[in-house]
Amino acid sequence: MTVYFIGAGPGAADLLTLRAKAVIEKCPVILYAGSLVPEEVLGFASDTAIKINTAPLSLKEIKAEFEKAENKNQNVARIHSGDPSLYSAIAEQISFLKQERIEFEVIPGVPAFAAASAALGLELTLPEICQTVILTRTSKRASAMPDSESLSILGQSKAMLVIHLSAKNTGQITKDLLPHYGSDCPVIIAADVSWPTEKLIETTLEGLSETMSNEGIERTAMIFVGRSLNQQLVRESALYDENHARHLKPGP
Repeated sequence: MTVYFIGAGPGAADLLTLRAKAVIEKCPVILYAGSLVPEEVLGFASDTAIKINTAPLSLKEIKAEFEKAENKNQNVARIHSGDPSLYSAIAEQISFLKQERIEFEVIPGVPAFAAASAALGLELTLPEICQTVILTRTSKRASAMPDSESLSILGQSKAMLVIHLSAKNTGQITKDLLPHYGSDCPVIIAADVSWPTEKLIETTLEGLSETMSNEGIERTAMIFVGRSLNQQLVRESALYDENHARHLKPGP
């Protein structure tokens, strides 16, 4: 028996990896985050599969479902949104599985920030403008952030920031980042990426809170902050320069 932690991507069913789709098709038990995983993804499951929405369940109840499946020697597809490496809360589930000596495997998914960048047609790392992307969040209702990872500290890097789980904390975001990025710094709000309700909205750091309020966005949004969002600043990289030394050269 194996529990497969599956990254379902940002939402669109056709952004599932081939491996994820194959596992969902074969598993007799499906545990999914109902508030974030669309019905289209569940459509790949067998008609006979047991489908359990974990949105209303506690961790204790999810563990009980794992144990129930183990007793029946049934593989479990545990479907999370995005990529399991980011804000997925799989660590506590894996800890339990290790304790119970239950096999597990993690199948990566398309991260929401990557899907948003693709939808926007953006490269986040522009030569000589920005070569670092920081994925982070802020403290609000969720667990507290480490002191060393506050936006006021991370902002000193002036790197591209992709701020998750913070749609209701825009006032603090603006306050912390204004000294480092300036009021006119480009900002993009990416909400419900790849869903029919997708919104990709351009604003500035100064206008962030007002824009978020006017658009009525309260959840499932990422906030991109950084100068490289201004694609007019793009410069040709050295990678394709004709004078760039390459290890791999065309054959004769």
